[in-house]
Amino acid sequence: MTKNISISSTVLLPMELEGFQKCEANYVPLSPVSFLERAAFVYEKASSVIYGDVTYTWKETYNRCIKLASALSILGVNHGQVVAALAPNVPALYELHFGVPIVGAILSALNTGLDPLTLAITLQQLQPKIIFVHHQHIQTVLEAFRVLSPEKPATPPPRLVLINGKHSATVPSNTLCYNDLLSLGKPDFKIINPNDECDPISINFTSGSTGKPKGAIYSHRAAYLNSLAVIFRYDMRKRPVFLWTVDMFRCNGWCFPWVVAALGGTNICIKEVTAEIIFDSIVIHKVTHLCGSPTILDKIASSITKEQQPIPSPVDLIVAGPLPPSDTILKIESLGFNIHHGYGMTEALGPMTHTSLRTRNEKDNENITCREGTHNILMENVDVKDPETMISVPFDGKTIGEVVFRGNVMMSGYLKNMEGTQKAFKGGWYRTGDLGVRNPNGDIVMKDRVLDSIVSEGDIVSTLEIEQVIKNHPFIKEVAVVGKPNHIVGQSPSAFVTLKDGCSLSSNDIIKFCEEELLPRNMIPIDVVFGILPKNSTGKILKYVLREKAKAIEAITLMNGH
Repeated sequence: MTKNISISSTVLLPMELEGFQKCEANYVPLSPVSFLERAAFVYEKASSVIYGDVTYTWKETYNRCIKLASALSILGVNHGQVVAALAPNVPALYELHFGVPIVGAILSALNTGLDPLTLAITLQQLQPKIIFVHHQHIQTVLEAFRVLSPEKPATPPPRLVLINGKHSATVPSNTLCYNDLLSLGKPDFKIINPNDECDPISINFTSGSTGKPKGAIYSHRAAYLNSLAVIFRYDMRKRPVFLWTVDMFRCNGWCFPWVVAALGGTNICIKEVTAEIIFDSIVIHKVTHLCGSPTILDKIASSITKEQQPIPSPVDLIVAGPLPPSDTILKIESLGFNIHHGYGMTEALGPMTHTSLRTRNEKDNENITCREGTHNILMENVDVKDPETMISVPFDGKTIGEVVFRGNVMMSGYLKNMEGTQKAFKGGWYRTGDLGVRNPNGDIVMKDRVLDSIVSEGDIVSTLEIEQVIKNHPFIKEVAVVGKPNHIVGQSPSAFVTLKDGCSLSSNDIIKFCEEELLPRNMIPIDVVFGILPKNSTGKILKYVLREKAKAIEAITLMNGH
């Protein structure tokens, strides 16, 4: 039902105000491509990209991106078409983050861990005009092409452009090498700015840890604004030195390709991430920032003494995901890192809340803050609501609801999935599917994924809290807790554990440890299974696989009459 809104005759709408004019002089569609244009002018001779022995200035990077865009145009890439890429963090992938939108196309940087079948399904959904492939992934792409051929024989696979042409594979005859492609481009190509700042700039796929990966569409506007939000969030200054330890295929590298350009900083590109490379890069290049999943913390903490080098000045280390035990955090802090913890997801262009982990008292591990913190300046609102009534939960640290948010740094929707898009934005909020509480000070504390939570005797039991306790055992490398059917209480916790090399524990040892840590009765695992945890291509634990395994174990137990 439409309401009639009465407007007083003394109140004028903006377009009715005399002298009001929206024009090219005062309105330009927002796009992070403008960051590159400015960097080439303001920081012309400063280093933009360093990769081994190769160094480019911002002027050179700008020229390369212009020629890349021109070459794509010559190959027939038009406005709104998709260009895919499968490559590690090399300079070419960085340049694609500008070259593709400069020609008005849409970049989709793909997970380098995809198997041929999943890659084929993804390409079928994207229908890219061209795919850029690093030589080490050429076999995966060629196998994906073979999978695609019987499906749509009349539809040719995307044209292949090889990044670093060293390979022994037989490739299609029209395959180009990246540098040869650049040589086709014209240096005077005119940037094609978006007609609307809400036009798509990229498509990023979710990890698929809870099901089939979905393609989240990012707009020029959201990418631009989130880049500014990142700068505010981490108090970044001009000319930062950013070490590429987060994959560029992950939420466009959390928007850092555009952030570094905005600040005229230096990108240190690396193909693989090891503790030795991290410390060497920090010392050689004076790295100021790096980020990634919590596995990077484990790599640094477990590094041997000869790999560690004295850090000349504090380095900001940003991670998103479940944190390791507090003693690991303490160790990394002692090496000279300032750790920031973020919470977010692909749909929110990466981390959208932020907490600095500060050690108040090294003898008291509880004094390390591990909450989700506050949302960034351009995410308008974050809340925890009852998922049915959409009423905010009280700030009591107890009442569980679904974490929701809304703002200008959100995806525009899921590619070719209107049903999924509408479900995600139901009620005017993005529904994360995460459960949390609000503390009296307003902090959000994550409890679980809706799909992962355990319901025992009508109460929601947080698997994350159980995992955090078990993870504190010095012999535990990894742990995942899932719900196991229980005909008396509904569900009971079942723990799946990977031990550190050379360590030995029994199920009873872990159950006893949980009891000694004073976990409530309904949070103590009823059984423990040892082994390697199943993970997807991004390294996330596949809890739905473990849930099925827990069900099977329970079924066998019942059959045996136990």
